[in-house]
Amino acid sequence: MTNLTETPLPRRSFLRGHFLNALKTEQVKQQGHNAIRPPWVDLATFSEKCTACSQCVVACEMGILQKGADGYPEVNFSLGRKECSFCQACVNVCEVDLFRPTSEAAWQHKVEIQSSCLTQFSVECRSCEDNCEMRAIRFKREFGRVATPIVNLESCNGCGACLSVCPTQSIQIMYL
Repeated sequence: MTNLTETPLPRRSFLRGHFLNALKTEQVKQQGHNAIRPPWVDLATFSEKCTACSQCVVACEMGILQKGADGYPEVNFSLGRKECSFCQACVNVCEVDLFRPTSEAAWQHKVEIQSSCLTQFSVECRSCEDNCEMRAIRFKREFGRVATPIVNLESCNGCGACLSVCPTQSIQIMYL
């Protein structure tokens, strides 16, 4: 488990629940989940074929690709403009046969809204819905309560636009 005193957080970050992200990140690592690789990457052959040249990192228009701890490119939705625009720049610049056809789904992950969502505490917030171009997140109105978010997994493309705008970081990646 992560020692929270290793990386001190400013008071505002603590109150916004950012310490929970450190715990969740550590739990994901312990469970053996892999980093999010660039869109359309063929994960079955990724480690064999990728040369870790970082051309895709440089080409990423949104600035969300970074060189991971293992040296290979990975997506970090907290960088750059914080979402994938599916511009295919990473696909076009790659010199090895690393990607699946772009007519397929870009990723095998979706998003999931956690119980720490402000709406669970009767606080009105719709930042995730406002930033979701696919309209995969909608709010269900309920009589006498704050509207609650519902994710339409069929519509979610995993772009990450909702992740960075959530004030409590209550939206997490769900691996399918």
